[in-house]
Amino acid sequence: MAQAITPFLMFQGNAEAALRFYVSLIEDSEIISLSHYDETQPEAAGRVYQAMFRLGQQRVRCIDSPVPHDFDFTPSFSFFIDCDSEEELTSLYNRLSEQGEVMMPLDDYGFSTRFAWVADRFGVSWQLNLP
Repeated sequence: MAQAITPFLMFQGNAEAALRFYVSLIEDSEIISLSHYDETQPEAAGRVYQAMFRLGQQRVRCIDSPVPHDFDFTPSFSFFIDCDSEEELTSLYNRLSEQGEVMMPLDDYGFSTRFAWVADRFGVSWQLNLP
């Protein structure tokens, strides 16, 4: 029996802003479910308890961690997007890198004539490609 494999993103207070941003960027995406902590956990009230969203055909789970931790996202995991056009690639590059970090600017790297690698303002890593 096949098992569903779903990426899981653990934010520290900005999960809802991130998932809404991602769904607005990627065509054919949606928020599938979204629930928040209530007042029974005052330190986390209003933050994302559980969420599921879809970016294209990829489902993603996320939460706001109610427990502080010393780790964050790493570029060793990233979303990889094959874009349909130069315009789509440039638009995603500009929006995802805004207030984020450019690890590899848009360029010809030999393995791809147009590729970029960025971390967005939430720290999530994205590889953007024009095949």
